[in-house]
Amino acid sequence: MLENNKDNIIKTTDITKVYRIGAIKVNALRGINLEIRRGEFVAVMGPSGSGKSTLMNIIGCLDVPTSGQYYLNNMDISKLNDNQLANIRNKEVGFVFQTFNLLSRTNVYGNVELPMIYSKDRIINKKKKILDAIRSVGLTEWIRHRPNELSGGEKQRVAIARALLNQPSIILADEPTGNLDSVTGEEIMAIFQKLNSEGKTIIVVTHELDIARHTHKIIYLRDGIIHGQEKVKNQVSAEEKLKKMPKL
Repeated sequence: MLENNKDNIIKTTDITKVYRIGAIKVNALRGINLEIRRGEFVAVMGPSGSGKSTLMNIIGCLDVPTSGQYYLNNMDISKLNDNQLANIRNKEVGFVFQTFNLLSRTNVYGNVELPMIYSKDRIINKKKKILDAIRSVGLTEWIRHRPNELSGGEKQRVAIARALLNQPSIILADEPTGNLDSVTGEEIMAIFQKLNSEGKTIIVVTHELDIARHTHKIIYLRDGIIHGQEKVKNQVSAEEKLKKMPKL
């Protein structure tokens, strides 16, 4: 069995993913070797068709590789069945999406509560945990509001609070600023940077280099392989950038 370095929260070895569309074979991932350490803030970039979505689906336990091994928090995810994946996904991964994925008829509290509803574990201090997550993104005053009463930035804050609820090992954010204006996008990145400073491991998928520059490391994908990696030498501080931006 392949051993994972205890400092790595994510480790993949020779990950491939092959899809078949009729007689056509599509090699979406072609031997991905990746290590992400606990507490890192990482951006994944690449053009359409590069394999970003496929890799994120595997990292997020939404799918399994065709071959290779994937360790998440020292657990071998590669061979799990659908029920096992769902359980790991709910416990270990917090998702933040470009389109927010909120329930329109449910208020902020109810949307944040969702991961606990789907959890099979007995939850202690449930209400306090929900309120703490909402407070951590600055939405206490909006707790009874529904999504149609919130701005795009407020909706994304709800999504982040929901992602935090079960104290996951990683937060996986797919184009989290894609539907937001520049100021609101910086506000969301400021939240991610604060969470990262508190020890959260965060992976952001983005096509915007200026957003990627808020992270510690950028991973470039192309044609299903890692085309390169870059440590961010001058990490952009969202808080500092916000001070210089005109308010909308």
